[in-house]
Formats: sequence, structure tokens, C-alpha cells
Amino acid sequence: MLKILNIVGARPNFMKIAPIVREMRRREAEFRPLIVHTGQHYDEAMSDSFFRDLGIPAPDFYLEVGSHSHAVQTARIMMAFEPVVLAEKPDWVVVVGDVNSTIACALVCAKLGVKVAHVEAGLRSRDRTMPEEINRILTDAISDLLLTSSQDADENLRQEGIAPDKIKFVGNVMIDSLFYNLEQSKSSKARENLDLRDKDYAVLTLHRPSNVDEEKTFTGLLDALVSIAEKLPVIFPVHPRTRANIEKFGFAERVANSNIRLIEPLGYLDFMNLYSSAKMVLTDSGGLQEETTALGIPCLTLRENTERPITIELGTNQLVGTNAEKIKQAAFAILENSSKKDTKIPPLWDGHAAERICDALVS
Repeated sequence: MLKILNIVGARPNFMKIAPIVREMRRREAEFRPLIVHTGQHYDEAMSDSFFRDLGIPAPDFYLEVGSHSHAVQTARIMMAFEPVVLAEKPDWVVVVGDVNSTIACALVCAKLGVKVAHVEAGLRSRDRTMPEEINRILTDAISDLLLTSSQDADENLRQEGIAPDKIKFVGNVMIDSLFYNLEQSKSSKARENLDLRDKDYAVLTLHRPSNVDEEKTFTGLLDALVSIAEKLPVIFPVHPRTRANIEKFGFAERVANSNIRLIEPLGYLDFMNLYSSAKMVLTDSGGLQEETTALGIPCLTLRENTERPITIELGTNQLVGTNAEKIKQAAFAILENSSKKDTKIPPLWDGHAAERICDALVS
């Protein structure tokens, strides 16, 4: 039996680890899964909500590192995680995604000679100003098993000199969570509480520092969003940093006088209920590019690059950057049904990635 430490730190990790832990618990003769929550995402209520929605067992270890600078947070995770590894002596540590918890825990294991499997390995934006890109590159360099969600990720790893026998294409575990919970999300009252009808609204998420911490960039994005909101309501679950900057830059009145509807952040099932029936999604996050592709929902990514090019090549995603005119043009084309293209769900985005991940760990 393999003892596995499964690492979660921030909300995107929860959706990736939930199917893996569920599959490991189902295969109880093969796995003893333990969950380590670093506490990188320190909003206890939201963490509890996501754990409950996703059916994740309570963490076996909670490191409570909280919010700090990248350096301090990464160091604190390493200091708190090392004693857990020494005490538990796991066969594998599974890290997911690209947050500080991912690289911190992988680095501890590399120093201690404990095997690391990286789920969602090989994604590259080619933008090293993004902390996530650094975390991805370094985690992949020191991991023993690289579990990829798309074949372009395999190629990225091969080009970086990773031994082919370390790379395993398993598919997208985020889509496991999506398909597993989609039916349950329909019982959420999120849309009903907002008095929304199917396809009569857009959903917006915006939180990256490059978008919301720079007043000039945020102003241009707001110009586009206000224009789009004249055509249909834009529902905006607001990240705390984004809300603070709306006040700081004096945007509050303009937003209030528009058809952009600010709401509090939502739990996993409530948010799925909201975006799964939207006319389109505008986002600067990573996971939504994948989820909208799997559901066939038009997505406009408000960034200059993406580590998920498969969602553009095969899926419903368009990379529109932060130029107001380009964003409006793409959004209006969707509203006029003039931007339709043949789209496909990428290979192995079938809801069974966790099974292949567990098979890879065993083999």
C-alpha cells in the first residue's frame, strides 16, 4: 500500500485534489491518502465551503501559514511541511498546479529524497514575470513523475530535457471535478438568487495583479466591461484585492452606475451554477479557460498569454489581452453569434484523469 501526502494550498488546488483523493480512497488496498492543507489560502470559511462542496475529507494536517510575501510564504510552508514528511515517511507526495505550496512542498521532498508527482505538469505561458510560471518550471525540474493534462505540455517538458519516462499524459483532473459535480450544481440557488435566466448574462473574474494593481490597465479593462454590460448584465464575483482597488482608483461610482453587478465570492457549486449557464465568460484565471472549453461556453481571456493554449486550439477560449477595443470586438461578435468556430473537447478531458493518475503512481 502506498502512503500518499496530497498537498492543497489555494482554492484551485481543491478541485484538482478532490478526484484524486476520492479515487485513492476507493482503491483502499492500494493507497493510504493523507491531505496536507498548507493554509496558503487563509479564508477559513471559503476553504471549508470548497471542502464541503467537493466532498474532500478534513485535512489530516493543517499548516496555517497564512498570507505573506512570496518569499516568506514559501519559506513558512517549507518549515512547517518538513516535520510532516519526516514523521510520516510517505511513498509519494502529490502536488498540483502552480501555487507557492506546490513548489515549497516539492522542494522539501527533493531535499529529503521523497518522490514527488506533479499533477498539471508542463504548462507554460512563456511569461517569467508570472510567479506561477516560475513555480511550474521549478516544480517540474525536481519532480519524479510529471502528470500532464495536454500533449503540448508533454512537448514542453521534453524540450526542457525532462526524461520521457518521467512524463505521463493522464488528462485534465479539473474536468473530473467539473463533470462529477455538474449535476449537483444545478440544485444551487445562485442564479435564482440573482434573478438570472440562462444565457442572458456574462460572468467576469478578475484578480491578477498585472490587471487590477495597475490603474491604467484596470481603466482600460473597465472601459470594455462597461460597454459589454450595456448589452447584457456582467456578474462579477469580486476578489478582495480587486474590490480594494476599485475603491482605491475611484472606480466605485462608475461600476455602480453600470450594468456590472458586483457580488461576493461564491463557493464551488454556486459558482459552477452561475458560469455554466452564462452567455460568455471573461476571465484572467487559468481553470475557467479549461472548464468553459469542456462545457462549450465562449471564454475571453483577459491576458496577453496563456499556459493553456489547447483551450484556444481546440476549445472555446480566445486570448484578447487587455486592449479595450479588442475585448469589445470579441465580446460583441459572441453576442451577435458571428464568432462561432468548430470546437472540440481536448483528448482525455473525459472525467477519468484521477484513475490514470493513480495507475501511474502504482506503476
